[in-house]
Amino acid sequence: MPGAEVDVVVIGMGPGGEDVGARLARAGLRVVGVDGRLVGGECPYYACIPTKIMVRATDALGEARRATRLAGAVDVTPDWAPVAKRIREEATDNWDDTVAVERFESAGGRFVRGWGKITAPREVTVSTPEGERVFTAGKGIVLNTGTDPAVPAVDGLAETPYWTNRDAVAVEEVPGSLIVLGGGPVGCELAQVFSRFGATVTVVQHADRLVPVDEPEAGELLEKVFAAEGITVRTGLSAARVSFESGQFTVKLDNGEVVSAERLLVAAGRHTDMAALGVGAVGLDESARGVSVDERMRAADGLWAIGDITGRGAFTHMSMYQARIAAADILGEEDAETADYRATPRVTFTDPEIGSVGLSEAAARARGLTVRVGLSELPSSSRGFIHKLGNDGFIKVVEDADRGVLIGATAAGPAGGEILGALVVAVHAEVPTKLLRQMIYAYPTFHRAIEDALSKLA
Repeated sequence: MPGAEVDVVVIGMGPGGEDVGARLARAGLRVVGVDGRLVGGECPYYACIPTKIMVRATDALGEARRATRLAGAVDVTPDWAPVAKRIREEATDNWDDTVAVERFESAGGRFVRGWGKITAPREVTVSTPEGERVFTAGKGIVLNTGTDPAVPAVDGLAETPYWTNRDAVAVEEVPGSLIVLGGGPVGCELAQVFSRFGATVTVVQHADRLVPVDEPEAGELLEKVFAAEGITVRTGLSAARVSFESGQFTVKLDNGEVVSAERLLVAAGRHTDMAALGVGAVGLDESARGVSVDERMRAADGLWAIGDITGRGAFTHMSMYQARIAAADILGEEDAETADYRATPRVTFTDPEIGSVGLSEAAARARGLTVRVGLSELPSSSRGFIHKLGNDGFIKVVEDADRGVLIGATAAGPAGGEILGALVVAVHAEVPTKLLRQMIYAYPTFHRAIEDALSKLA
């Protein structure tokens, strides 16, 4: 089928792809957005939004159960139906992207449902149900293809009806038992969700701790909380074989241990099929794990890349940040901003929340920096004492001692992701730690523990 000559083709219409496409279309460029899946990407349909609706319900259950020891007798009976209904009706429109497509088209873009592949410099071939369409992009191509759930090569796994995050958010009923392969943010969040709604949960984590990208104290904290809630955590182990029979999964671990459950969730990271994108047509390595870009999101002549594929974190906020930069570069805006990743924030929405920004202590030391660290335990703070139940957490700050500025921090605890905001500003703006110590911190708040952590820098 015939295509067209346009200005820009955006392959992948996740949050960043939709944003960069809409920005360019509103600026008067002829923009085609291409995606074989839902416009809006993983975030609104399978990740950020539906999973945080699940977490919100989970948090309500957690607090309700604490009420008995804080405020009187409370009878808590979990019911998944309101959660499933809200995800289906309020968050995903039953996994229908009509509104998102109309939003993009109202900005002036043109949407094509299909799978885009770079077939020559500034040329994209789109495979649609009606046939192939070829578009020539005069200004260039933007890649925002996101990532897919990675499925480890475990003997027998491919022959079973395992879940990924995409399956987990669409469930109508909570299973009686669940095995989670993977102890990163996705695995930990969903493990706690299903556990609090009544499932018996076992988390199997290959690394020696949960959330291994974060500070060791964060993994230790979550493991302690999970144990108290009845979640079994097996770290330093991998699945060696998986089988499914008579409605039951059996997972044999590499130490010989066997665990069984009604359902199996694979949360073992993400991956991108570079060859399917055709990046070799513009001279890029199709065996690479992602696309390297410069500070303006340029990957090659006439090619920009944003989002997960750039390897800067599988975060919606990163994709949107990079979209703004790429759009400005394509439009040739003078004095446009360039990418600065030193204060990249991330949050794992467990209870307690784990919010982190910048470098961990280990990463900073690996760079050869002179490091000082301060840590304050939230239960020891006045607000922690007042909060009593569910007050687990800490504030950890990492300072470049030679420059006297924070280069990393973690806020773990109630509203850890919200407390993180102050630390993101400190790291991004390179506010001197001396000045941070001179600030007035409201009392009694959780964020006041920042002041205590700074006082303990050593």
